[in-house]
Amino acid sequence: MRPFQTLQLPAERTLQAPDGSDVRVLLGLSGGGMAHFSLPPHAVSAAVAHRTVEEIWFIVGGSGRMWRKQGGTEEIAELSEGTCLTLPLGTHFQFRASGAGLAAVAITMPPWPGDGEATIVEGPWLPSTG
Repeated sequence: MRPFQTLQLPAERTLQAPDGSDVRVLLGLSGGGMAHFSLPPHAVSAAVAHRTVEEIWFIVGGSGRMWRKQGGTEEIAELSEGTCLTLPLGTHFQFRASGAGLAAVAITMPPWPGDGEATIVEGPWLPSTG
């Protein structure tokens, strides 16, 4: 039996994601983990794909755009507070912040395994992070 956990959003980033965004690691259970991601105003992440995890993102602040590509399907989604989107396994994705910056909470299933999970891929925008 796992003990209950409670955590406040860390004031500073916990680590930098492979895509260059700031990450504040939150809590997790055996089936998945949660983290808060952010980009400063006008920043662009590196484009990546995950090897073993899927994610669900919920935008909690700011705005921007998310490019996603899987097989022959490709799209750019507008992001604003309240937007929720999925990153199925193997999806290539890249995101960028507007002038207000961008903040999201994401659930990773299964939990993030560590280094080597994300691979850099070619995306539509020149990254400014990292």
